[in-house]
Amino acid sequence: MTLPLEGYTVIAVEQAVAAPLASRQLADLGARVIKVERPGDGDLARGYDHLVHGTGSHFVWLNRGKESLAVDLKDPAGRDVVGRLIAEADVFLQNLAPGAAARLGLDADTLRATKPELVVVNLSGYGAGGDMETRKAYDMLVQAEAGLVSITGTPAEAVKTGIPTADIASGMYCTQAVLAALLRRERTGEGATIEVTMFEATAEWMGHPMYVQLYADRQIPRMGLSHAAIAPYDAYPTIDGQVLIGIQSDSGWRTLATSVFGNDALASDSRFTTNVLRVENRAACDAAVAEHTSRWTTADLSARLAETGVPAAQVSSVRDLVEHPQLQARRRWRTVDTEGGQVQALLPPVTFQDVEAAMGDVPALGQHTLNLLAEAGISSADAHSLVQRGAATQHSNRQPQEALS
Repeated sequence: MTLPLEGYTVIAVEQAVAAPLASRQLADLGARVIKVERPGDGDLARGYDHLVHGTGSHFVWLNRGKESLAVDLKDPAGRDVVGRLIAEADVFLQNLAPGAAARLGLDADTLRATKPELVVVNLSGYGAGGDMETRKAYDMLVQAEAGLVSITGTPAEAVKTGIPTADIASGMYCTQAVLAALLRRERTGEGATIEVTMFEATAEWMGHPMYVQLYADRQIPRMGLSHAAIAPYDAYPTIDGQVLIGIQSDSGWRTLATSVFGNDALASDSRFTTNVLRVENRAACDAAVAEHTSRWTTADLSARLAETGVPAAQVSSVRDLVEHPQLQARRRWRTVDTEGGQVQALLPPVTFQDVEAAMGDVPALGQHTLNLLAEAGISSADAHSLVQRGAATQHSNRQPQEALS
């Protein structure tokens, strides 16, 4: 069977997290993704750290399955190469600084004037127009600007999320937009010019807090592991640790009280019979739950909660995650190559029954430059001239080492 995007080609002038995540998902689905990088040092994410066999951990996560073309877009010859490749592609994706694509002649109007069926996706921090159009838009800054930081953390301290939420949100919407645009093109032949912003993607994810603010004129408080609208919903102590319990229905509350705690009186306590009442009496509800959970070991309570169908979890460390038995049971780990050696990678969360995601290698900087220059019709002599004068980078053939056990 074939992957859904086999036969489609994506040119991505991208760096950091958001756009590379979008194009990696397209590559996993079978698209050919040509990643355009700067000669010399390439994508910024290559140098965020050197923890994965000498390669940046962000880069390894975000760039498998792509071909790396390292050319200088400020050089006319470099721009010409990319333009030739775009002319044969289906999608052009970029997250350059605001205005940079237009200065390079890589804006949607210019590209689609000669190829109207092209799908062009522009990913930026705040979008075209408005006072914030040219502002820097790193993930933490967007999380703060979009209000996410104001509701994340504890009552004593606001924090950003531990993963780059604004980057991930906008990258996911980019992928979704490309798929929708290609589907429409199959029906109508039309291309598309698409704009996705980190700020608006994150604002969309703020839906519940926004509606509370709009219609109750109330800021959602920072509540740590708890939930402003649901109770009991928190971490509760056990004899040897803690367990997270999240009750979202009144029947779930009755099951917790009677089937787990064996306390019929708690189930019918007039302070706790509905979620609205439990939220109004949160302190008393949490104290009652904690009184019962503290009589159990973590393992015994977790087993009982699972047996009775009460939503619960333990707090996993990242090590717990990489060793998680559910990932093992579902065989989610695969191996891909990098220039420094083999690495483990998780299968994408979208699973097709009849075909597995592509999950290609993570490219070295400029690994495919000469091949792509030739594909673009550049002579061997001109290609080597570009490399010699620093307008392009060609990486020597790598020899992957076995991954460390």
